[in-house]
Amino acid sequence: MAFLRFRPASRSVSVTERIQFDVRVGHSHTGWMSSSLVARGITVSRGSRVVLDGVDLTVAAGDRIAVVGPNGVGKTTLLCALAGQLAPEAGSVSRNPATATVVHFPQQAGARPGETVPGYLARRTGVGAAEAALREATASLAASAPGAADAYSIALDGWLALGGADLAERAAPVCARLGLPWSERAVGALSGGQSARLRLAAVLLTRADVLLLDEPTNDLDADGLEAVERTVAEFRGGVVFVSHDRAFCAATATRVVEIDEFSHGVTGFSGGWQAYLRERAAARTRAEQDYAAYAAAHDTLVERARRQREWARSGTRRSADPRRESDKHIRFRETQRAQRTAAGAARTDRVRERLTEVAEPRDPWELRLTIASDGPGSRIAFSLADAVVERGDVRLGPVNLTIGAGDRLRIVGPNGSGKSTLIGALLGRLPLVAGRRYVGPGVVVGEMDQARDELSGSVVLLDAFRFLSGLSPMDSRTLLAKFRLGADAVTRPLDTLSPGERTRAGLALFQARGSTCLVLDEPTNHLDLPAIEQLESALADYPGTLLLVTHDRQLAGAVPVTAELDVTTLRAAPGR
Repeated sequence: MAFLRFRPASRSVSVTERIQFDVRVGHSHTGWMSSSLVARGITVSRGSRVVLDGVDLTVAAGDRIAVVGPNGVGKTTLLCALAGQLAPEAGSVSRNPATATVVHFPQQAGARPGETVPGYLARRTGVGAAEAALREATASLAASAPGAADAYSIALDGWLALGGADLAERAAPVCARLGLPWSERAVGALSGGQSARLRLAAVLLTRADVLLLDEPTNDLDADGLEAVERTVAEFRGGVVFVSHDRAFCAATATRVVEIDEFSHGVTGFSGGWQAYLRERAAARTRAEQDYAAYAAAHDTLVERARRQREWARSGTRRSADPRRESDKHIRFRETQRAQRTAAGAARTDRVRERLTEVAEPRDPWELRLTIASDGPGSRIAFSLADAVVERGDVRLGPVNLTIGAGDRLRIVGPNGSGKSTLIGALLGRLPLVAGRRYVGPGVVVGEMDQARDELSGSVVLLDAFRFLSGLSPMDSRTLLAKFRLGADAVTRPLDTLSPGERTRAGLALFQARGSTCLVLDEPTNHLDLPAIEQLESALADYPGTLLLVTHDRQLAGAVPVTAELDVTTLRAAPGR
């Protein structure tokens, strides 16, 4: 029987028992206390669009810098430029000393075809490339090539600094603690949760002067989140990370760098995450007050000059008309008065021109999300009776579970415990080894799976969205534009879209077509902070059935649920 823990919606959700990691994070022996990464005036464009413009950033030992901004603003681009993987059109990125090691972890695992777990860890930690360089230098030294001794010394130092000498000895116990196979098993055979933990393992094993982390918390369970938080907090070099996990940012960031979507420059905030939120709100208030004062002074001077010119024109007309005043001396004085008034208008104009212009604060793009409902649907949405399901190493069952219309269920459990497997069994994607499955005839499912598979492939976004939503081309373009997917994005193949773009397209589908049941597997991955807040609000108001898998701690606390299902209680006993 499925084990459900019912609780009031306002109470915080429970987490699984935490695994304690005792991994000691190493560092490069190039001298982490003095190593730094310095960007000066870097400018990067994508086609005709400027992404970064004149960005300055210094990363010193002990810095833990959160890079924030809306989706598509250039956060990942900045990390790639800092890593040396993207050459800026202007400006420079330098390492001090030049031998300082910088390791970049992208958003997705990015395993190569057929790549094994040891091979992946060697590549991601930088050890693989350093080992190849050492082999090449060794061959040159053996051949007595000119300068080979110096090249060998540099290659050896780099390999040792990255921890190449004992990577295998360190990696095996780390993988064991994380529940990962330390074998020649292909990375592509791992589950989504295991892939997330593999990325974590690479971070834990990295020895570098500077770490660049792009969405390091995606797909991690509570234990993984705790491990990556501790790793970032205790890392003695510099760390720059992009994350939309607000709890992670609050726990780790010592500085925040915000990329402005209009100027494409950056603004730095010291003092951590909460200080950033306060200072950003205060800066917005000051900007609005400064603009209001400037606009009021400007408008007052414009109106004063207008009145002065009108008075001058009226005086000139009176002084030039002898029918109104026959005395030429009086007309002369009227003319002088009109001229003085006109001169006053010119002085007012000069005062207005000397005003220091204050730009009007521009409102950033804001997602307005509503989730269409198709009514309550069937009285029973899903049920499993004595059901057994298998996927890879995961076996669940026998499971007896009934989900009624309007139930709001959060499925919890550590990575690899079977959360996605249970969803696959409920939706009919995975065959049952034994038992029965029932899906209500009136159930209309709106799903966002962990890999965003519904929006993948070689079809262009507009054609896929039209097919899935049933909207006309014009209505599809209009709705996608509201989710910041403009003319450039809608004509691109789905597989070329960024994870954030595919996630926003998935949210647009929720708004385009009604559902009686939402199934969300890590919906906040790749979403920016304002979009996550909109999703929280929309889910709180959604009247249908909800199945939610999330490790986002703030989202879990903000979205009310009627029950939690710990999937570890559904695991089949060994030998069954």
